[in-house]
Amino acid sequence: MTDVFIVSDNILSPLGRTTAANFSQLAKGMSGVKKQVDTKMSAQPFYASLFDREDRFMTDDGGATQTAAGSPGEYTRFERLLIASVRDAVQTGGIDTRDPKMILIVSSTKGNIDLLGTMDKGERDLFKKRVALYTSADLVAEYFGFVNPPVVVSTACISGIAAVLTGMRFIRSGRYETAVIAGADTVSRFVLSGFQSFQAISPGHCKPFDLARDGINLGEGAGTLVLSSREKYSGGIKILSGSISNDANHLSAPSRTGAELCASITNALRGGGLSASDVDFISAHGTATIYNDEMEAKALTLSNLQSVPVNSLKGYYGHTLGAAGLIETIISVQSLKKDLVLPTLGFEEMGVTDPLNICTGLLSAPLKNCLKTASGFGGCNAALVFSKQ
Repeated sequence: MTDVFIVSDNILSPLGRTTAANFSQLAKGMSGVKKQVDTKMSAQPFYASLFDREDRFMTDDGGATQTAAGSPGEYTRFERLLIASVRDAVQTGGIDTRDPKMILIVSSTKGNIDLLGTMDKGERDLFKKRVALYTSADLVAEYFGFVNPPVVVSTACISGIAAVLTGMRFIRSGRYETAVIAGADTVSRFVLSGFQSFQAISPGHCKPFDLARDGINLGEGAGTLVLSSREKYSGGIKILSGSISNDANHLSAPSRTGAELCASITNALRGGGLSASDVDFISAHGTATIYNDEMEAKALTLSNLQSVPVNSLKGYYGHTLGAAGLIETIISVQSLKKDLVLPTLGFEEMGVTDPLNICTGLLSAPLKNCLKTASGFGGCNAALVFSKQ
């Protein structure tokens, strides 16, 4: 089986513009989640990790762009966020984006949905094309000169991990040698009101796995991960395996048993040639909602991983939706490199039926193998295993 290695990465978030800057802030216990007062987004104050509204992410827009509708216009906020993240990752890795054996994969749950309601009746046809995720992916691919058509992965909150698995499988199939995987989402009134309608937004800072947890904080951000099978990258972190499953239980509520996420975890470990005892730490989805955290705890217990150190990064970033799986994977890669597991910000008292080994402080230990999990609306689950060589 072809080995797949991580070449370079980037995280662009309210905590920093590079992966190194982000990890440094997290190690200091800094969070991007703050009280937000913005009546254009919500009549009531809310807690979220947001960029400054005037932040354009790029020093240039590359001039006017041609939209799919043939009308010139600037890149949207979402597209600029993607471009800025990809640019740092490919520059850091010395990547030639015009390589014919390279593919761009974009993950997002909402994309340009913040355009909703901003266009008049005469612009509806333009909106229908501009809001489509493939339009943004095409524009990003064109900006960097990718030869092959980009691929879009949008699978609720597992989108980031699903995109990494798609890249890994493309490379192992021999179709491509390198995959640039980028994910991003922004927070708009549309997105926030949707989660508010579920009564899923916490009135304060979120508390993953805690007894007093009462909902999520949303977050904005982008992550880019470059994967390759080329031998010159073999000294880095290796993606071992991954798996996706579905609860087939409910549109928005997770499984009652955790058996389906457990199946993803079991398949991922088996595919990577690992057992539960080989996992050194777990980066959980850990949204801080009552039902997600309970389900995830059950799944990890069913997988015999209840004693393995686990953290959630939602207290630092909020839930960054389609970017979450990528951002949290990249931070976990840094943890492997530095032999340092970050604490779960907001956690104080065990609040799940099946207790887990939640990290409450910086944990320094020899680390080799990490498990990353995620779950999302529609009952989707994903697990990814990666290892330090």
